[in-house]
Amino acid sequence: MMRPTIKTVAAEAGVSTATVSYVLAGRTKGNGSGISPATAQRVHAAASRLGYRPNQAARTIRTGKSNLMMLSLTMLSDPWSLSVSKAVGAAVAPAGITPMILADTDWRTAIKRQGADVIFIDAAERPGDAELLAELALSNNLVVFSETLEPQGFDVIRSLAGDSMDHAMDHLTASHTKVAALTTSGSLTASGPTRYRAYVAGLERAGIEFRQDYVATFEKDEVSAYQAAVALLQVPDPPTAIFATSDFAAIAAVHAAERLRLAVPDDVVVMGIGNTMAGEVMTPSLTTIGPTDFYAGLADFLVERAQDPTKPHQVLEFPWRLFVRDSAPGAP
Repeated sequence: MMRPTIKTVAAEAGVSTATVSYVLAGRTKGNGSGISPATAQRVHAAASRLGYRPNQAARTIRTGKSNLMMLSLTMLSDPWSLSVSKAVGAAVAPAGITPMILADTDWRTAIKRQGADVIFIDAAERPGDAELLAELALSNNLVVFSETLEPQGFDVIRSLAGDSMDHAMDHLTASHTKVAALTTSGSLTASGPTRYRAYVAGLERAGIEFRQDYVATFEKDEVSAYQAAVALLQVPDPPTAIFATSDFAAIAAVHAAERLRLAVPDDVVVMGIGNTMAGEVMTPSLTTIGPTDFYAGLADFLVERAQDPTKPHQVLEFPWRLFVRDSAPGAP
């Protein structure tokens, strides 16, 4: 059986091929098309009966658009990445855009093989990345998540911590003197401001002595974070508060406490970083710091960039704040 075409849909609906093209491209909304809602409905019904599917390659050649959006997500299992994916999925559907996820793959080599209308990159911290992005932006619409890069033919998304990490630590030390850190192994030796350094500074502000046995490190995966949290909660004289440097590590700490029959927040309180959807809806809900409306705002911006690649490139900023929820409710 031959694959149905625009011509066969037009014949089935009793309209011209131009009308079918306009209707299926979604260009009948608003004024000026001259196509009535009844005609548009007839075209959609005919296309559905015939099982018509648009020829994506032909459409790309004709319009210069693929209606594809690529998300390069370094760690797909991270609640932050899942929140981005979920928000983008909700935003692209009305726009007729299909999201593709490049998971746990190096964007530096993969982008050259893609034909998406816009590409989101969640990590660009290596030496030389700025120059490579500027080069790739000559032939791709890029949106890059970075706290340091400036637009060079691409857009930059910033998630600005400000003094929110100080607020998070002050929130914990106001009620607890046994405050531990659950952080990545690389943060202990990284140069410049880090989330781990914010932990150490918070202890100093509160006059609390630093304890090496209250620092547990993990690699960038949930299993490692969970194992580190279990070990941390089993040290002699265990901590009553945990400052985790990501929401996924904080969620792992909550699960570790449950395994050890510790109640959160009665026996131990937990603070995360990221303000992810997973942290907000879990039980107990996660106290965390992060941006407000970040995921929906990012998704809407990606759709706008896909639809209008000629817009001037910009920096879009999302300041952080403290979200006090059940896992660390604060002083009575």
